[in-house]
Amino acid sequence: MTSNHEHGDERMPRAASTQERILIAYEDLLLELGERGATLEAVASRAGVSKGGLLYHFGSKEALSSGLVERLHRLTDEDLVLMMAAPAGPVDYLIRTSIDASSPLDRALIATSRLAQAADARAGEALASIRSQWLAVITEAVGDPATARAIVLVSDGLYFNSAMRGMGTPDPADVSAEGIDSLLTVLDRFSTPSVD
Repeated sequence: MTSNHEHGDERMPRAASTQERILIAYEDLLLELGERGATLEAVASRAGVSKGGLLYHFGSKEALSSGLVERLHRLTDEDLVLMMAAPAGPVDYLIRTSIDASSPLDRALIATSRLAQAADARAGEALASIRSQWLAVITEAVGDPATARAIVLVSDGLYFNSAMRGMGTPDPADVSAEGIDSLLTVLDRFSTPSVD
């Protein structure tokens, strides 16, 4: 696989701050090589800075990991605003965005998951906090915690299956526009109170 770095990463324009370029480089390496391959030297090289330049912005690998977690929280906060303001509602938004599209939020989530898998407590706490935030928004939207949990679990399943698709695994979920519409119709039955 050819990395974006080799062809000029459009996600990392020169106008981006050095800190942001370093975080994106770290994220890329976590995605490609895992936590062990994302060394400070490799991150500096990928970001186009010296190791001293990297250490000026992030004094250690722990500080770099903390920066990535902060970036994930920032991207999640932006996404939650969009979710709550979505014209078709938070459930529709959550389900339609539960397909890995390699967005900055998707990439930050997966990179942070790699840190959590390497026993980084901050990363694990961040992922748990984000899931709680999504669940709270969906609970508010549907009015029932059990229904909200089921919707979030459906979202998790869609995301997992779409992420696995990139690893050569066939996706059993129909993520076409029609498939998502059909799924939302089913979920709407669960989230709409019945009138007796």
